[in-house]
Amino acid sequence: MTMEERKALARSYLGKTVHIGIDRPIGYVHHKGKYDLVYPINYGYIPGVLGGDGEEMDVYLLGVDVPVKEFDAHIIAIVHRENDIEDKLVGAPEGMTFTANEIAAAVYFQEQYYCSYIEML
Repeated sequence: MTMEERKALARSYLGKTVHIGIDRPIGYVHHKGKYDLVYPINYGYIPGVLGGDGEEMDVYLLGVDVPVKEFDAHIIAIVHRENDIEDKLVGAPEGMTFTANEIAAAVYFQEQYYCSYIEML
């Protein structure tokens, strides 16, 4: 998948409500070599939709403060990674909004390791 195709795929979900599976709920600990990455937000994927890395497209879920296993999320933004092969969608409950700065702060736990920018709905 080219970068243009990857970005077009991500953009095709902006403004849509999608069902997401959550494989890393709030509090999940991902052991990454010398450090542990603790997820402060729910993080999941759109089942059956492949992203730039060949795995299911990832979604950060904001506005849900308890661990969940699945959720119907409204896609409000994209976190574009310039130094990686995938982009991440940002979902929230229908009618809930966040600023780009609020999104950046919420996803910093993971995005601090990448050169990324946020595209809003």
